Amino acid sequence: MSNSTVKLLNPYDQTLIREIPHDTTAKVEQALAGAQQAYRQWRELSLKQRTERIERALHQIEEQRESIARDVTLQMGKPLSQATGELETLLDRARQSIADAADALAPDILPDKVGFIRRIVHEPLGVVLNLAAWNYPLVIPINVIVPALLAGNVILLKHSHNTLLTGQAFEDAFAAAGLPGLVTNLVIDHQQTARLIGDRRIAHVAFTGSVGGGRKIYQAVAASRFIDVGLELGGKDPAYVAADADLDFAATNLVDGACYNAGQSCCGIERVYVHQDLYEPFLTKVSAALSQYRLGDPLDETTTMGPLARRQGLEELQQQVDDAVNRGARLLLGGQPVPNTKGNFYPPTLVADAPNDARIMQEESFGPLLPVASVQDDDHAIRLMNDSPFGLTASVWTADTERAERFASQLQAGTIFQNRCDYLDPMLPWTGWGDSGKGSTLSRFGFYHLTRRKSVHLRTEIR
Repeated sequence: MSNSTVKLLNPYDQTLIREIPHDTTAKVEQALAGAQQAYRQWRELSLKQRTERIERALHQIEEQRESIARDVTLQMGKPLSQATGELETLLDRARQSIADAADALAPDILPDKVGFIRRIVHEPLGVVLNLAAWNYPLVIPINVIVPALLAGNVILLKHSHNTLLTGQAFEDAFAAAGLPGLVTNLVIDHQQTARLIGDRRIAHVAFTGSVGGGRKIYQAVAASRFIDVGLELGGKDPAYVAADADLDFAATNLVDGACYNAGQSCCGIERVYVHQDLYEPFLTKVSAALSQYRLGDPLDETTTMGPLARRQGLEELQQQVDDAVNRGARLLLGGQPVPNTKGNFYPPTLVADAPNDARIMQEESFGPLLPVASVQDDDHAIRLMNDSPFGLTASVWTADTERAERFASQLQAGTIFQNRCDYLDPMLPWTGWGDSGKGSTLSRFGFYHLTRRKSVHLRTEIR
C-alpha cells in the first residue's frame, strides 16, 4: 500500500490544484469487490436497458461540461476551447458506440442445418481495467468505457496522475445517474496497478500510454494470465506532400496537426516529407503559420497554445532538436523552451533537412515540433515513411486519389489519410501497427476485444 499523495500541479504556473491520497489496499479491494457485484447485475440487463442507463450518465457529463472542461485545462494545460471541444467529442464517440452496439453484439446465426441450432454469441468479459492517459483525458477513457458497458462489462478506471480529477468526474457522472459500481475511479501507484493486473478478477486490461508502459503491462499479463490486453501506444505519424498537393491547404492543416494540443497527440503530425519541387515554398508557408500561435494562460480565450502537461517534456524535446541540429538539420523557428516563465512552454519549432535516423524522426515527440525533409518522388517518400517502429497513422497530400490508394496499400499504419490528418472517425477502427499497439477501439471492431465468443451448438433431433 502506498501512503503517499499525488500533487496535481497546474502546468501553466506550477500552483497546487489539489493533493489526493493514493487509495489504500482495503479501498482497492472494496472497489474490485463492488465491481464484481455490479457486473453480476449489469450483465443480466438487456442492451436497451444498458443503453438507457448509459445515456443518463452521459447527460450528467453534459450537465457538468463547464466544470469538467475547466478541470482538464487546469490539470494538463489544454486551452479551454480545446477542452470544451474534447468533451463534445466524448459525447459524439459515446453516441456512435451506442449506434454500433446492436450490430456488433448481435449473435451470428449460422446457415440452417436440419436438426441443429447453431449460433455465435458475444458475451461480456467481466471487470475491465481501463488505464487512461492524460493528453486526451476525456476521449481516451470513453473509447473503452461505453462499448465495455454496452457489452455488459464494468469498469475500474485508473487515470493518469496528471488528470485524476477527470477520472473522478467519470465515476461521479455514473453515480449521479444511479449507477454506482459501474465505473469506479482508482488512485493507485505503479505497484498497486501491477498487483491489480495480476488479480484473476480482472478480465481485460485496456492501456493508453507509452511503448515502455505497454511492454511492461503486456509482459505482466503474458507471464501469468491468459486475458487479452488492448494497447494504444505511441506514434511517429508521417505526412507526404506530393508534387500536385494544394500547398496552402497542406501547410495549414499539417501545422495544425503538429501543434494541436501543444503537439501532445499520439496521432499528431511528427515528420513531413515534401516533394523536392515544393520543399522551400512549403517551409516558407509553415514557418509563417507556426509563427501565428499565441502561447499563454490556457484559460484565456486568446491563447491558442498552452503549456506542456509534463515539465520533463521540455528536456525531451530539446534533446531531439539538439540531436537533429548536430546531424546537420537547419533550425528555422523555435528550438528552445520559452524563457522567464513558470509554465512548461515550448514554442512551435520548425526543423528542416532532418536526417531520417535522427531522434526527431524516429522517437515520439510529445510537443510542437515539425521536422521536415525533402524527397525525390513517391517511392522515396514511401520508403522513409515506413522507416519507423511505429505505425499509427500516415497522411498523403495530393489531388490524385489513385496516388493516395497506392500509398494506402503500401504504408504500414493503422489509418491512412488523404488530405487529412490527426482525426479519429468513430465509425472506423482505431488501431496501430508495430510499436503503436494492438487491438482496436471505436467502430463495431471496438467491441470485439471487450467480449468473448461462445458457440451454441444444439442438436434438436435425435434419430
